[in-house]
Amino acid sequence: MKWRIVAFAASLVPFLIITISFDVKPEDVFAVGIVNFLAAFAAMMGKLFLQGIKFHYIIGVFHGKIESFWRTVIVRIGSEFVTMTTPMFVGGEVVRIYWMNKRGMNTSKASWLGIFEIVTEVLAAGVLSLIAGIIAIVAGHVIIGAIVLGTTIPVVGLWTGLFFLTAKRDFQVPKIFVNLVLRLRKEKGQEYLDKTNEWMADVCTMTRQNIRAPHAKKAFVISFLISLASWLVFGISFMFISFGTEQTVSAIDSILAVMAGNAIGNMPITVGGSGLAEFGTWAYLSHLDEFKLELPSDSVEWDAIIAWRIATYQLPIPIAWFLLMKMALRKYQKPAE
Repeated sequence: MKWRIVAFAASLVPFLIITISFDVKPEDVFAVGIVNFLAAFAAMMGKLFLQGIKFHYIIGVFHGKIESFWRTVIVRIGSEFVTMTTPMFVGGEVVRIYWMNKRGMNTSKASWLGIFEIVTEVLAAGVLSLIAGIIAIVAGHVIIGAIVLGTTIPVVGLWTGLFFLTAKRDFQVPKIFVNLVLRLRKEKGQEYLDKTNEWMADVCTMTRQNIRAPHAKKAFVISFLISLASWLVFGISFMFISFGTEQTVSAIDSILAVMAGNAIGNMPITVGGSGLAEFGTWAYLSHLDEFKLELPSDSVEWDAIIAWRIATYQLPIPIAWFLLMKMALRKYQKPAE
């Protein structure tokens, strides 16, 4: 069985558990209304489109045009299939690096651009998630606030820390992994290690060459702002779903709850954060103060959470897969000069 089918099926398991546990019926999910459902889906696609714009912008600044605007955006959206079907939302950058490399960009530069894009994405999401966590704690909802901060700070710290440290030193494969690889593969393992160390050194060199340049600083700020806008657009997706329920959620509350759910979904436990993101969003809106899943009297209903997740996660997956197969991984022929 192909891995994409397995990954998609695995992402459905938490939905089934939640549905059975809380007796959520299909008619309950559909009760939010088709217009509200499609509005939430449009918000998610708006987020992906903004990410595509940022991807095209970064390539243009640091390398120059390699494909048309629409093809670049489509590739960025298509790569999200890999991101949404792996733990901790990683993997899409590998597709983008491969795509850039096939179009004439050397691997180290493509890798650096991929890292540059990820860091701005993680930093923007991290800022919103940190705000959500702090607001929850200030409001007295310590448990959910602490969980959000506890999952956000390590991820943001790791990515931003490593990125800026590459401007100061060359990184090499940690000794613990070196010993493990050599024990398993010996001579062939040493070859892999040498290539990996060379690649890491090249990425660090790229950082030093670009990070202090005026155009790099401007690109970082603009990329961060585009990322921030994309997360805000995604954040209001639950607000649209709530319009079809008895408990309407404001844009601010929707953004904070969605970003809290996104932060918790980053834990590398389930495929695409499935189950974790739903729980995080529900827990934030329900002001969870204890580790239990019993519905408080003023909680958001699980049918709304399920409808939101289908619109913003399950439905975009096959669309991203189609774009990935038809556009991102299609055979490329270099145009004649």
